[in-house]
Amino acid sequence: MDNVAMRADPSSAGLDERQLPRITEHLQARYIDAGRIAGCQIAVARHGQVGYFRSFGAADLERSVPVRPGTIWRIYSMTKPVTGVALMSLYERGMFQLGDPVTRFIPQWRDLKVRERGPAGTELLVDPERPMTVRDLLMHTSGLGFGGGKTLAELFSAQGQVPGVGFAPGHRPGSKATLETMIDRYAGHPLEFHPGTAWLYSVSTDVCARLVEIISGQRFDHYLRHVVFEPLGMRDTAFRVPEDKVHRFAACYRRDAAKRLVLADDPRRSGYREEPSFLSGGGGLVSTTADYLRFCQMMLNGGELDGARILGRKTIELMTSNHLPGDADLRSVAFPGGYGEVGFAGMGFGLTVAVAKAPALTQVIGSAGEYMWGGAASTIFWVDPAEDLIVVFMTQLLPSGTFNFRGQLKALVYPALVG
Repeated sequence: MDNVAMRADPSSAGLDERQLPRITEHLQARYIDAGRIAGCQIAVARHGQVGYFRSFGAADLERSVPVRPGTIWRIYSMTKPVTGVALMSLYERGMFQLGDPVTRFIPQWRDLKVRERGPAGTELLVDPERPMTVRDLLMHTSGLGFGGGKTLAELFSAQGQVPGVGFAPGHRPGSKATLETMIDRYAGHPLEFHPGTAWLYSVSTDVCARLVEIISGQRFDHYLRHVVFEPLGMRDTAFRVPEDKVHRFAACYRRDAAKRLVLADDPRRSGYREEPSFLSGGGGLVSTTADYLRFCQMMLNGGELDGARILGRKTIELMTSNHLPGDADLRSVAFPGGYGEVGFAGMGFGLTVAVAKAPALTQVIGSAGEYMWGGAASTIFWVDPAEDLIVVFMTQLLPSGTFNFRGQLKALVYPALVG
């Protein structure tokens, strides 16, 4: 897989190859030549065929290693839909219902309180208005925050990192944290709001990973390997990068005050080379473009790929429907100060994926019903069932949101659709 590119056939994919060079020119001129990112990779697939696949720039600037077809990337929060699929595979076995209280599986959370703000800045701890449910965890409506006050901005700030050794969930030196110990830790933190009343991007998907362990009786990484990765042929997707693949592992960067690229995680020193204790369902995986494309194709196919059935078609439909009350968008329900990997306007939310409403509401070209998410190092994907389309974009720049890759790529990809 190291140097074998996916074969691209624009005609079979229903893409106009006269339009595709716009993607190449845009990424090369505005990002690689301009030094805004070190390198990137993009795959566009339609009708089950790869129509465009291209690698740009360097995977490792310090060692002059180019991005190659088999480059391995930190996908951070693009782990979340994988976790959602794993948990929903247990739903299909009748092991839980979405409305089940989380305390059915995590009894130590029975005494969780909600933090309410009183007059003059005072805080009150009150009982939840209703129990937190499994669906709340899948939707980020659980009331959970980042325990201890850590925000995403703090997690990925330059001040919070050792130069050259970046953020790697579960690989912190000396840490013995596990999904199990996380549950005990959060038993001591009040909820930020009453479950179901707001949306806040948080550790909810890590709790989903722990539910997979509790319900299945297997370690989370083992369950993913047997139920998702091996059946789909996702050979390079895992919580660590083994020694024989380190040469394919990209470096991760951030920008300093002068907007110059600075090494944030050296692939040769990275924590991802070690077996993690904390198997983060919210952000712990590394993957390749080819692997993640197979995962997305399984979703677009209604839960099946190349004869391997991961989920049923109706379960995929359930996951990729907007579950926000009253068909609302994130803008109307987001908790103050909250963050997401997509814009909030016109964007609904399903079970671990954002779901777009009409383009006139999102103000971005596309289709109602497309679903998507992204990762902290600026990786993105979206799946558009109406156009039978998948786009996977990989790069390694912290934090996400530095550049609007999704909006720009959508403006470049959709004009190439024909038929």
